[in-house]
Amino acid sequence: MQQDQRKKSSAEAEFFTEYGDASRYKIQEIVGKGSYGVVCSAIDVHTGEKVAIKKIHDIFEHISDAARILREIKLLRLLRHPDIVEIKHIMLPPSRRDFKDIYVVFELMESDLHQVIKANDDLTKEHYQFFLYQLLRALKYIHTANVYHRDLKPKNILANSNCKLKICDFGLARVAFNDTPTTIFWTDYVATRWYRAPELCGSFFSKYTPAIDVWSIGCIFAEVLTGKPLFPGKNVVHQLDLMTDLLGTPSMDTISRV
Repeated sequence: MQQDQRKKSSAEAEFFTEYGDASRYKIQEIVGKGSYGVVCSAIDVHTGEKVAIKKIHDIFEHISDAARILREIKLLRLLRHPDIVEIKHIMLPPSRRDFKDIYVVFELMESDLHQVIKANDDLTKEHYQFFLYQLLRALKYIHTANVYHRDLKPKNILANSNCKLKICDFGLARVAFNDTPTTIFWTDYVATRWYRAPELCGSFFSKYTPAIDVWSIGCIFAEVLTGKPLFPGKNVVHQLDLMTDLLGTPSMDTISRV
């Protein structure tokens, strides 16, 4: 028992380093790892609430990563909606000189839609309807704010045991300004290929609309229904081939408007 306690204390010290707010949170376990850093579940000792703490390390190592992190934090602090994951708190170091890592505290969700699809636990028609309703409601809110998510996929949709879904990961999102009828193409990476709209496949287009997110939701919902990706392309050309095999070849008029 004492050994387990020592291990937990050591893990907390390693996770939080010297951040002043560390005493507010009791680390439970690591729930995710990636190139960005680590996500732990924790308890806010002030409120008793379960939270997820995302530690993003070396945020200034690459300027593009720093810009992506800043963009996500700014958008999530502005976009407050039941179907979008909520930022609870941002932990900063005591001094600018020590500013290397950042800790972002989110509400805790137990899983994501990718895991739900993999588990395939006898979902009913009512489940499907509730899932789609939440996703479209979130998208309506995001697009009303002139924001395009641009990277919707099952892993970026969090889930809990009450079938609640919340969209997360706004690192690739962009704001479209009102005076621009259609948005000029941004050159950085957009959307995981399997969920990418046809106008984002290749570089033959210059503008796009919120329809890119609607396409992604359609692909995700088809995967929820069937248990497998709708367009699992091995490359961009294969991706377009799969689309035309299922949907047919678009007319010249449609292509000319892309």
